[in-house]
Amino acid sequence: MKPNVIKVALVDDHILLRRGLAGMIDQFENYSVVLEADNGQKMIDMLSSQNFPDLILLDINMPVKDGYQTAQWLKENHPQIKVLALSMYDSEPSIIKMLKNGARGYLLKDTDPNDFKTALNSVIEKGFHYSEIVSGRLIHAVNNLDRTSKGNDHFQQLNQRETEFLKWSCTELTYKEIAEKMNLSPRTIDGYRDALFDKLNIKTRVGLVLYAIRHNIYLI
Repeated sequence: MKPNVIKVALVDDHILLRRGLAGMIDQFENYSVVLEADNGQKMIDMLSSQNFPDLILLDINMPVKDGYQTAQWLKENHPQIKVLALSMYDSEPSIIKMLKNGARGYLLKDTDPNDFKTALNSVIEKGFHYSEIVSGRLIHAVNNLDRTSKGNDHFQQLNQRETEFLKWSCTELTYKEIAEKMNLSPRTIDGYRDALFDKLNIKTRVGLVLYAIRHNIYLI
């Protein structure tokens, strides 16, 4: 293997798709697929110093150990490995859960090959995949909070109830269900949401989650 080659692992139980991705990635300059597995547990069992990846493309729906569980395991045991979620579903709860569990981006399986390569490069070079589906502009803004002393200023502006609402926003509950958990009316919850959008210059719930993840203030 050439020096400075980016090593990629593919974890997906759809063998035809996985093999197709492997063939395409191996054609990319400076990329090489070093490991393929059809579920998260098999990938964990196969990890070794010889095939230790820089980047893992991780399907969500898999047997034995799914993408959520695998991403969480990687976050706890090998946080240096970058994870890019790969899914057929663009549902907000799926995106939120994968980002909470450490994914650096979320890619749909019908992505154009050129966009796919761009996503790989972005994760490796910038740390995140900036795309519409994961509110990439917001990822960039939230990511920059780690590098500036102003990063905590927004958080200091939040009152206790807004902070509590922010934590609940990181769950899979609907806004109506959050209102029930906080013993508030849905209209009040909408008010908290809009207030946070204004204070944090964020426009989506995924953006709120990304902000919370950066500050480690989400519910387990």
